[in-house]
Amino acid sequence: MAEANCENCKLRSKYDSNPKSLLGRFWRWHINWCPGWKSYMASISEEKKSELKEKYNLT
Repeated sequence: MAEANCENCKLRSKYDSNPKSLLGRFWRWHINWCPGWKSYMASISEEKKSELKEKYNLT
């Protein structure tokens, strides 16, 4: 499996610039089950993970 490129994801940048856009909402829905996002979250520091959880309202 290739390494997740979530840090540079174009859909993620769409969400960051306009969370209510169609592509932004798609990305936010998508990360609920995306295996790449899950492996990305598992690979980052606890501090960064905490920041992302707060930023994207993740549980």
